[in-house]
Formats: sequence, structure tokens, C-alpha cells
Amino acid sequence: MLYPFRIEYISMPARFRYYRSDITPSPVDVIHMDLTFRIEDDQTRVAAVTRFRSRDHPIRTLRLNARNLDILEFSSPGHSIDLTQDEDGILITFLREIPGRTEFLIASETICRPSSTLLEGLYYDETPPGAPPTQITQCQQWGFQRLVPCIDEMTAKCTYRTTIIADARYTHLISNGDVAIPRHQVSPTRDEITYENTTTPMAPYLFFLGAGTYDSFQRTFEYPSGRTFLLELLCPPGSDPERAEEALDILEDSIIWVYLFTGPHQYDQLEIRYEIYRLYKKRAYLRRGGAQESDLEQLTHQMKKLDDQIVCGYAYTGSVYREIGMQNSDFGGMENVGNTTISTNRLMPFPEMTDAGFEYLLRVKVHEFYHNLNGSEVTGESPFEIWLNEAATVHIEDQYHAFHFGEAYTRLQRAIALMDPVDGTFSRETGAAAMPIEPDGFNDPNDLITPVTYVKAPEFIRMIESILGKEAFAWALSVYHRKYAHGNAGRNDFITLMSSIAGMDLGPMAEGWLKRAGYPTLSITTRYDEKDQSCHITLLQSGDGIPWEFPFDGALMHADGREIEKFHHLITKRREEITITPCQPPAYYSFNRGLSFYGTVEYNADAAALFIQARTDPDIIARFGALQALLRCEMQFLAADPAATPSRAFIALFIELLSDTELMSGAGAPLLTIFEGGGDPAAAHRYREVYQLRVRLERGIAHAEGAILRSLYRAYQGSDGRWRSIGRMAREIKTRQVKNLCLRLLARINTPEIHTLIREQFSKSQSATDRMTAYLLLLNSDDPERHQIFCEMMEEARHNLVAWEQFLAATASSDAANLVQILREIEASPYFRIDQANDQRALYGRFARNRKISLETEEGRIYLGEILSRLQSVNEYSTANILAVFAHIDRMDAEHHLPLIGILASLLQETESSAIRQTLQRLIAGNPAARASYIGVHGPIPGIE
Repeated sequence: MLYPFRIEYISMPARFRYYRSDITPSPVDVIHMDLTFRIEDDQTRVAAVTRFRSRDHPIRTLRLNARNLDILEFSSPGHSIDLTQDEDGILITFLREIPGRTEFLIASETICRPSSTLLEGLYYDETPPGAPPTQITQCQQWGFQRLVPCIDEMTAKCTYRTTIIADARYTHLISNGDVAIPRHQVSPTRDEITYENTTTPMAPYLFFLGAGTYDSFQRTFEYPSGRTFLLELLCPPGSDPERAEEALDILEDSIIWVYLFTGPHQYDQLEIRYEIYRLYKKRAYLRRGGAQESDLEQLTHQMKKLDDQIVCGYAYTGSVYREIGMQNSDFGGMENVGNTTISTNRLMPFPEMTDAGFEYLLRVKVHEFYHNLNGSEVTGESPFEIWLNEAATVHIEDQYHAFHFGEAYTRLQRAIALMDPVDGTFSRETGAAAMPIEPDGFNDPNDLITPVTYVKAPEFIRMIESILGKEAFAWALSVYHRKYAHGNAGRNDFITLMSSIAGMDLGPMAEGWLKRAGYPTLSITTRYDEKDQSCHITLLQSGDGIPWEFPFDGALMHADGREIEKFHHLITKRREEITITPCQPPAYYSFNRGLSFYGTVEYNADAAALFIQARTDPDIIARFGALQALLRCEMQFLAADPAATPSRAFIALFIELLSDTELMSGAGAPLLTIFEGGGDPAAAHRYREVYQLRVRLERGIAHAEGAILRSLYRAYQGSDGRWRSIGRMAREIKTRQVKNLCLRLLARINTPEIHTLIREQFSKSQSATDRMTAYLLLLNSDDPERHQIFCEMMEEARHNLVAWEQFLAATASSDAANLVQILREIEASPYFRIDQANDQRALYGRFARNRKISLETEEGRIYLGEILSRLQSVNEYSTANILAVFAHIDRMDAEHHLPLIGILASLLQETESSAIRQTLQRLIAGNPAARASYIGVHGPIPGIE
């Protein structure tokens, strides 16, 4: 559905506005909507005629959703009605009841008004100079009711005929479906166009309307079977055609990958699939080079013959698939049946885009395209099934990312997203904002757009895949899509189908994972019996409730990385034992391989075994776990002795892994991630203290092995960041990661010589990633020119929205001693726009997560309080995301309790937003120790029971 940016928990109060019991079946089916939008600069008049059909029983009343609409006319042709309007809708009373199984019409004419800050319904996006105001819609999840009176539910699938009448200066007037009446002039200043979306019924949250000024880049996509449809990219005027073509290359690659490498038989006849992929890429290359038609036809004929031999995955059913750049949005992407909106800064591989932005671009394109099948053709029943739309889609997205970057690298990214002790999903599951995948209720559908939906839920899907097996899961997912095609599916529908193919009841497992927050910790003890050559592995789950059910993968290993014995075990009980016999004594144990389950492992391996495992384990996740265990030991050693330096053994291991070119080309530098505090959850929320420990560790590595780090840094030079191909980009991204890791370590030495090295990268590199890395290191350093470089970077970045967003994010996340001062300098500039979601996320969101300053310094807390006070009236969603940093106040040192609860209490009295008020109440209640301390000094907090 949505593709988030950096997503935070949005906390929810103990009582909810909506429960599953409130999502009741409508007494009518929605058949078709005829819509006419007359778009003006400041308002849009909407004429709607909706055809309904009553279900089995007669109806006397019907409630339609409608928010912030001015009603001009309202009728039901052939029926007398009374109307009652409230804040959220319209109650229609028919003076004579509508019989069962009877069609009837509701006609309305209403006015909706676009907003600059409420990015839902119809709102203003970035407008090019001299053009009429760009207006686009965001209907997720209940935004359609801000456009027209309707039944705004995921089950209200219907067909649409949409007419748009607007300023003739707009280059594009867009909605869902195919053009039924081409654009034509209806007055000297107005144009009209009509679309029909009549083949596949569409849920209202997928509706899109856009009136804007864009450059258009088009390409015909041709499947190996010969069927074609049009790809179109809508970009800001003046966009680089070369970059637009590269964006279409990536989109085209993702579409052919979905066709070849997903579906019920995706693991069959792989050699044919790879050959089709190779031929397809060759044909695209030759076509761009102007090859003779006969050569292209020969390649097409070869592909067609091969295509006839296999069963492929999803093929797009429309005539046009369009990606539209949206500059201002709470989300990074949103599928809208034929019209996907993607953040403009992530739409094309811009020269100013960092490597992280490129990976996001790669992911969001395949994610939103796959939603045409999973989410659009098959839709969840209600907002409670948002996770069902998203989890399988993210699962496919991960497969596509791994196709280009490698499974090890992709899974390492997920491991880091889980395990980061401050911002990781595991950490968020222990805070005041914790929530399950499928909560009991919610106050707004955006409450459900969280890391639980986009990280934990896909891991639940992956665990189901592990239980079924890859081939069986691919088949099961295909059956799910066929069975519920053009309809809706609930959680039980999905689980029941998966259970039937698994040959076991997955209901209890699903109930545990979907309805509970948190995760299991698996404590492991091992014993090897020399007498009968048997290995005994005892597994004990944490917690007192019903045991979690999950697959667990492990292996007994030789010292050289060869497997003695591996196992795949489904855990269903609190305590279980695995016995492997006969077997040789292992040099070490490899547990939770590939992140086989969503949770943590506690196993007291000795240091010698961990060093061996960190050097030789072929499973990158288990290897990463061994390295993190050693890092925690190093951090504890440094914390115990302020004068200590890192051990020679650890430094040697770190440099050995960093120097392993084969390892780095596969896993990349993420393998060597150093979490602040070494990833120790007990210390994670003493932010300044754990930051200083990380500095000491990195400085120790740099001082001990500076010469090797300089050599490696020079060896990894040469990548300029220019676009070539996805495969080349993947390799170069990993190269830059290693190079910049070396530079980050060297920067800890903080000498003029190192400053010169960093400034050289800043001034000479053509790579946006290299330049942004160097900028951040200089800002963090003692370099006397660092403020001048900050001013230079701001002046350069302000001319480009992609660079500007990255400049804001890098600056706000820096360790600069005068960080608040320079952020105020940015805010005071004419370039920062608080009404832009990108600016909010990059500057305010990144600063808030820079907790060692935003939460643990007085200056930072004052600034954070000011940010929240200003932002809460501009963008509720961004404000709620920032508030997530207060989730662990009780775990911080007591000296911070009073001022942090004070910020929340002050905002609670100030805000007029019910959503923000509910978030604040949950955060205050979820930190009882800090709240009690505050009340003891200041008395009861108004608004908190």
C-alpha cells in the first residue's frame, strides 16, 4: 500500500476509536461511480453518481463517509430521502425502504478544498514556476471520503468513470484506468478528459487524481510473450532525459523480474528463466542503440520460444503503468492502480542521490509495482489487514533486492534494522509505543503504518515460508492470489490457505505473532557427550505467556567453516531439546541462521569459539551475531576501565574481515556495523555514554591500524557514483561502503593530516555518497574550516531538492558540538520550508533521533520542544513520528526524567490535535517511573488519568 520513509512507531492509547467490531459489512454493494472533478486553484467541485445494490435485506438507512465536504446537492433519483450530516459522514434515510437485491443511485455535488499541510485527500504538491498549482490525491486509508461522499472501505470495490475539467495549462490531467474520451478543449482556458477503470473493480483507497505540470518520458514494455503496455514517468519540468531513461530501465528490470522470478513455479527451470532475463536485457540494450529490427525480432522469437516452456509470475493487465513524482508526501510511495506516486527525490537515480537513496529507489519501484497484484487485485478486508497487503509485498521486494545485491547483504540489512539497540525494531517493541502486527484497535489508519507492518510482518511471512519450504510457499501465495482475485481477503483466509498447504494448523502460530507485541528470546545451552558422540541442544523461550511458535535453523560447525550437521526445527513449546547423534564435536555452534526467526538468541559461547565463528561461519547472519557478541565484550571492557584501549585480538579480527575482499564484495561493510554500546540493550538508552564508548573503540582501531586503513582506503578508490547498471551499482555501493568505513575510522584520529584527507574527498569526489560522508566527518571534527564547509554545503544543496534533503539529514544527525546552533541557522535561512514533509523528516526527524543531543542536553531538549510545538499544527503524522523518541524515558538516567516528561506535558496542554494528544497520553503513561518523578515535583499532569 504505502512505502514509508524512515518509519517510527505511532503510539496508541489504551482505548481506541475503532475496533474490528466497528468494521461491519455494508448493507449495500458499490457497483460503479461516475465522477466529474471541476478543479479550480482553491477548490474542486465534484459531481458524483454512485450506483449501489442492496444486499439480501431491504434497507431504510445508509451511511456514507464524508469529511470536510461542502454539500451543494444531494439526491437519490426516484427516491425521497432525508439527510443528517456530521463531522465524519452523511446518514441517508429513505422515506420508502429499498428492497433487497435492488440497484439505486445516489447523486451528489460537493466541494472539497486542497490543503498545503494535510497530505490526505486532495492537496497541493510542488508547483513549477508559472504553472497552475499542482494538485494530487493521497487516499490511503480513508482519504477518498475527503473527495466525495462514499463508502470508504477496502471492501467497497467498484468500477469508475472519472472526468476531469481543469486549467488548460496543466500538462497532465490523470486518473485511474484508460482514456475513454481524449483530452479536449471545453473553453478558451479549460480542458476536459475522461478515464474509465472498468475492467477490474478498485478499492477507494487506490483512487488517484492529479492535475500537474510535468515532463513525460515514455517507453513500451514488451513481455517475452509479445504483449505490451506503456510505461510513463512524470517528472518535474526540466528533468534530465538521461536520468529519466535510467529510471525507466530500473522500472523495466523490476517488471521483467516479477514476471520471471515470482509465481507458482519460480524455482522451476531456472536456467530458462535466467536465459530469458539475459536475452531481454540484451534486446533492451540493442534497442536503445538503434539495432536493426531483424536482430530485435530474432531475440523476441528466442524469448517467445523459451517463454512457452515455463509458467511465469504476475503480468500487468493495464494499458499504461505510470510513476508520478510527488515532492510533498508523508510516505515514499503509494500504489494507485496504474498510477504509482513516488517521492520525487527517489524517482530517478539523480547524481545528487546517495547510495542509500538508490537502494530505496530500487526497492520502492518493485514494491509498488507488485502491489498491482498483492493489495490491488487482492485486497485486505479492512485496515486491520494492512499488514497482509504489505508483508507479502515486502517479502517480494526483499527477493528482488537480493537478486541484485546478494542474499547475504539483504539479510544483513534486515538484521541491522532489527538489532539496532536504539532505533531497531526490537528496541521499539520494548518501549511505550509497542504494538502488535494486528492491534485490537486504532485511532487512525496511519497508526498502522509502522515498522511492525514493514519489518516484523514480513519476517512473519518469511517464517511461514520456512515452514512450508520455498517451493510450496510460492505455490501457496499463487493460490491465494488466484482464489481472492478482484476481491478481499482477511487474515483467517490467508492463514487457512497456508495451513492447508503446510499440512498443519498455523492458526496458533499466527495468533501469537499477529496479536502480541514483542518477540521471543531463546536461551540456549549445549552439551556434547563424548561417550555416545551425541550433541544435546536445550532451547528455553523467554516469557510467561503462551509460547511463541517459530522455525529455528542451526548447525554444528568445524573450525574451518564446514558443516558437521545442520538442523531445521519448529519450536512450539517453552522448553525443547534437539539431539544430534552420532556427530563429531563441534568447534562452534551456528544458531538462528539466516534470521530463521524474529527474535534474539542468548548463548554463552566462549571468546575463542566466537573468534573462530566470526572468521569462518558461512552463514552471514550467524557470523554477524558472533561479531556483535565480541563487540559487546569489548564495550563492557572499555566501560569498566576509562583508560583501557580495545584488545589486540579484536582489532586484528576487525581488520582481517575488513581486508577480506571476497567477504566485503558479498556482505559489504554492514557486516562490520558497530552499534553504540555494542548493541547491549541494558545500556542502549544512556546515549552519550554509549556514544563515547563507540568513539573510544573506533579511535583505538584507527590508532592501532592507521597504516592499513589508509592502504585500504586508497585501494577502494575509483568509483565515481555515476549510473551504469543495477549490477554495477550494487558492486560499487559495497566498494564505497568499505572505503568510507576506513575514512570514518581514520577520522577518529582527528589530526590536520586526516582533515586534509577528508577535505580532499569532499572537494574531488563525484559520488554524492562520498561527498556527504566527507561533509559529515568534517562537521564532526575539530577542523577549523568546518563551519565554512557547512555554509558551502548549504549554499550548494539549496539549488537541488535531492541534495537539500540529504544535507538536512546529514547535518541533523551529526555529532557537532554546536549542532543546535547550526540547525537554527538552517531554519532561519529562506531555503528551509516547514510545510514540506521532506524537510520535516530530514531536519526535525533526524535531530530527534540524535538522542545524545536532543534528549540528553538542555539545549537539545529546548530545541526539540520548540520543534514539536511548531510542527504539531503543520503535520500530525511527522509530529507523531518524532514523539516516538520519548518511548524509553524510564530506561534513561533519572536526571533526564523531569525535563523530558515536561516536554510531553507541555505539548499535551498546547495541542489541539486529538491524534497527537492520544500519542502524548500513551507515552506519558508508558513511562511510569519518569511520570511519578514529575508528578512528585510538579503535581498531577492535566489530561492524564
